[in-house]
Amino acid sequence: MIEFEQLSLLRGGKTLLENADLRLHDGDRVALIGANGSGKSSLFALLRGELEPDHGSVRIPANWRIAHMAQEVSASSRAAVDYVIDGHDAFRKVEAELATCQDDMRLAELHGQLDALNAYAIPSQAEQLLLGLGFKPEQLQSPVHEFSGGWRIRLNLAQALMRPSDLLLLDEPTNHLDMDATLWLEQWLQAYGGTLLLISHDRDFIDATCNQVAHLSEHSLTHYRGNYSAFERQRAEKLAQQQSAYEKQQAEIAHMENFIRRFKAKATKARQAQSRIKALERMTQIAPAHVDSPFSFTFPLPEKMSDPLLTLTQATLGYGDTAILRDIKLSVHPGSRIGLLGANGAGKSTLLKTLGGVQPLLAGQRTCGEHLALGYFSQHQLESLDLDASPATQLQRLAPKAREQEILNFLGSFNIRGDMASGSCRHFSGGEKARLALAIIVWQKPNLLLLDEPTNHLDLEMCQALTVALQGFEGALIVVSHDRHLLRNTVDDLLLVHAGRAMPYDGDLDDYRHWLLSRAADTGTETQEASSTAKAQDKKQARQDAAAARARQAPLRKQIKTLEADMEKAQQQLSTLEETLADSSLYEAASKSRLQELLKQQGDLRQSLERCEEAWLQAQEELEQAQ
Repeated sequence: MIEFEQLSLLRGGKTLLENADLRLHDGDRVALIGANGSGKSSLFALLRGELEPDHGSVRIPANWRIAHMAQEVSASSRAAVDYVIDGHDAFRKVEAELATCQDDMRLAELHGQLDALNAYAIPSQAEQLLLGLGFKPEQLQSPVHEFSGGWRIRLNLAQALMRPSDLLLLDEPTNHLDMDATLWLEQWLQAYGGTLLLISHDRDFIDATCNQVAHLSEHSLTHYRGNYSAFERQRAEKLAQQQSAYEKQQAEIAHMENFIRRFKAKATKARQAQSRIKALERMTQIAPAHVDSPFSFTFPLPEKMSDPLLTLTQATLGYGDTAILRDIKLSVHPGSRIGLLGANGAGKSTLLKTLGGVQPLLAGQRTCGEHLALGYFSQHQLESLDLDASPATQLQRLAPKAREQEILNFLGSFNIRGDMASGSCRHFSGGEKARLALAIIVWQKPNLLLLDEPTNHLDLEMCQALTVALQGFEGALIVVSHDRHLLRNTVDDLLLVHAGRAMPYDGDLDDYRHWLLSRAADTGTETQEASSTAKAQDKKQARQDAAAARARQAPLRKQIKTLEADMEKAQQQLSTLEETLADSSLYEAASKSRLQELLKQQGDLRQSLERCEEAWLQAQEELEQAQ
């Protein structure tokens, strides 16, 4: 059990916690949430024994083994797999003593300890951790110093997972992961038997891995039962009692309802519309939980539009002589909202860089619309900030005629206020730099947004504000993100970047999740069984089974497409008929029989549309079950 009793914690003269109480039991899976700077990482340091409470007490069982994910890793010539195995302290300790032991009796004891540790399986476990987190087999023996910063953080995560533990502390573990590695980590954590404390901005990830929430706000720590979605509902009930909260909630609901109306009008996207509407309805229910958020910004209306805004024709993308994507044909129109899916290294960021004009084409053509105004947020956007200039100065450079108060008000919507807005940003945290980078992009009024993992370093409140702002964005949007909540609520179409191609993905994020997990299982099987002919036959059988499953699903998919076409046709006929019924002359006595006939047709069409919708919903449910 972990117990905080009347705990107070100060850092740099700032009060983080004051008289906080919290009790967690063995096996609890807790998400620690709160705004950037509220003290989440300091609380982790307290649990690791690196900080002492200023008042009160923290009690952790003395025999508990604690594993945590380091945020930095120094350059090392150590092989990646060996670096991960180093996380298993007990194994390395026995191994080191065994190398120098000369006593036969002690040698026997050490070999017995290795057996107890199941030592012969440890190298294989380390390899599976690395493969699950996206490393390729040929990278397992590569030295640590050859990996970039993001990949080194993945090595730290693998090392933390390798360490046997009773308490696992993970601070933003998905920051440098793509979606397939995030899904793999979800599965690993779901099977973890110890107590988990997690800091994350990814609400879907929290929902999948945690059953409790500890909310750090206003120097207090509040405990909630359930996952993040449950926390939002419970907190909303408290906040909805406040009049100011209620008024802001109603404005947010009106915004979302307007978005639903605009999206629902796209009859050609009936299935996506239904899925999206459900998600937006869910967001409406939870909106009050964010009424006290310090972030509230919108994208200004683009000044001009071209159609298309940007086009790639017969494009080959890559670096030097190495082609990564071939035969890319993509037209981006006003209102396009595209999410890019694909494994790490498949070419998603390369496609965004090429669209953004950062990476030249190897072949083909990139055509910009006359009025293209590009806003490009890359994973390395933070490095392009002028750290010696203030946020206000950086915006003033982009719009010299803008009034100072206008700039300060705008920065305030990103919670960059007071000295933060007027002073150097050299000492900004990663989250504060990310907010500033987004603010600079929004300030320039883009009509095409290219976003590459925009939620890295953001907290949950800023992720929510970004999601709402993107919903109201009137331009075109192309986004790469491991944050499924952001994708689900901001994009209309999905593009799968896979095997050197970028093709429309006919499915939703749940379909993609199933595809990723099944592909990962196939890959794991292939890695372990490559030398066995019998195992290769098993893999072939698995592919045949998957093909058979797709064949069984094909009639349902065909039925769904037919029903969508029928719904679109019925909706068009109904709209035409209702335009006719708007003619006031129909309601004169001479047109009574004509009016009755038209009203009957209207009723028949509505019943037909309802039957189609019911059949469509049933077919969708059957398809989900089949998958």
